[in-house]
Amino acid sequence: MQAQRRLNRVPDDGVIRVARERRRGGTMSVVTGLRDDELLAVAAALKRCCGTGGTAKNGVVEIQGDHRTAIVAWFAQAGRKAKLAGG
Repeated sequence: MQAQRRLNRVPDDGVIRVARERRRGGTMSVVTGLRDDELLAVAAALKRCCGTGGTAKNGVVEIQGDHRTAIVAWFAQAGRKAKLAGG
């Protein structure tokens, strides 16, 4: 429910935001601002890049662990604008 509320507040300005969230005692890297048609492909590539699990649902990519800097670097290498968001 919290992720759904946060999803509604994300501006549609073309910038990909990578945030960290605490869930059930663990940390998740949450990526918002992606188009629906690229969601599954980006999720698969980020899981390979970070060497961990994750999912893509409700317009959000969730990667297990705090891999925010690696994710932002991956987007920069792909020529996309991404920035760290949240805490």
